[in-house]
Amino acid sequence: MIEEKDINIEPISDKHKSFISSFNTYEPDLKDFLVEDAISNQNNRISKTFLMFHKANLVGYVTLLCDSLRVEGEIKGYCKSKNIPYKTLPAIKIGRLAVDDNFLKKGFGTRLLHLAYIYAKNISDNHCGCRFLILDAKRNKDSSKDSLHFYKKMNFTVLKERFKGTTPMYFDLMIESKKF
Repeated sequence: MIEEKDINIEPISDKHKSFISSFNTYEPDLKDFLVEDAISNQNNRISKTFLMFHKANLVGYVTLLCDSLRVEGEIKGYCKSKNIPYKTLPAIKIGRLAVDDNFLKKGFGTRLLHLAYIYAKNISDNHCGCRFLILDAKRNKDSSKDSLHFYKKMNFTVLKERFKGTTPMYFDLMIESKKF
């Protein structure tokens, strides 16, 4: 069982370079982003990356950024039923979320998603309008590595069905989720 006292969350910085270079994931572009772009994007205020450590081991990361959700397709009816007349809505996007291969299936991905949800809810409740948490689920031919199933289990809804590349998904921050 993972205890909260053993977990530490830190925004990425130059002091983490040795940790991030040893991060392992079966998705090479998730490591490439972490090593090559995360610090620069953060310094340029494009995105913010949070590293999760468990007992001093880097176990995963989540990257957040501002975005908007275009109201079209199936979500149009959903928004209409909620009396939301706009064509786009404010959202926080999970740009990247990854867990080191050595720590998969231990609850760290759920904790990272929870962190993103807490930050998005805080922004929405206390700072500025933000209705949705959105992401593009990375698809994988190996169903055990297809993140779509994980996000569906966490109550995210498919925005537009895709079977290759990524599938856009959303979560309405107005809905309280027991999964988080």
